Amino acid sequence: MSKVYQATHVGKVRKNNEDSLIVIEPETFVVADGMGGAAAGEIASKMLIDITKNFLPAVPEPWDENILSKAILKANAAIIREAQQNENYRGMGTTATLLHFYKGQAYFAHVGDSRIYLLRGDFFTQMTEDHSYVETLVRLGELTPAEARVHPLKNILTQAVGAIDDISIDADNFPLNDGDIFLLCTDGLTNMVEDETIAEILISSENPAESLVKAALDNGGHDNITVIVVKV
Repeated sequence: MSKVYQATHVGKVRKNNEDSLIVIEPETFVVADGMGGAAAGEIASKMLIDITKNFLPAVPEPWDENILSKAILKANAAIIREAQQNENYRGMGTTATLLHFYKGQAYFAHVGDSRIYLLRGDFFTQMTEDHSYVETLVRLGELTPAEARVHPLKNILTQAVGAIDDISIDADNFPLNDGDIFLLCTDGLTNMVEDETIAEILISSENPAESLVKAALDNGGHDNITVIVVKV
């Protein structure tokens, strides 16, 4: 079994928290960062969480990367349908980052620019790729990662749940190691705190989720901040 820490905060700028998170027993973890006018982002991220929470327990384990992807696809169809039926929700969407452990294996599925990190020994690795305009430029060699962090278009996503019918989901699996530390987070953390500092907090803090949120707030807290930390 794993030790789990979780925290979410509205931040210092926004009036409402469009992030959502859930820990589904025994070992499934989900974060979602909603987007859209008024309260639409809140609606989209909550729909992703609710649909995942209802869908997965109805499916036999293991919930591998294909099953996790099906949960995202169900949420995608539902969010699109809701937006079509309610003009106040037009344009809403959400990121979706799902992680599941089963018998020594980790499975994940991912859309958007929320992230999964893995701290394994001395190596701190981002396991997901951001589906964003600036990340595309980084992969093409047109921007450095440092330039991407401050780029004015860094919040523009190329993939989001609820944006289009035919979304592209990143999904994979890999073996777990004893001592692995996983971080699922929204960009309210990663835009405010450098990776090196995040890794230090994961190692040293008694409650890393609360400490990571505090670090993001101390650095400005410009967005909603949501984190789940899982120590294997």
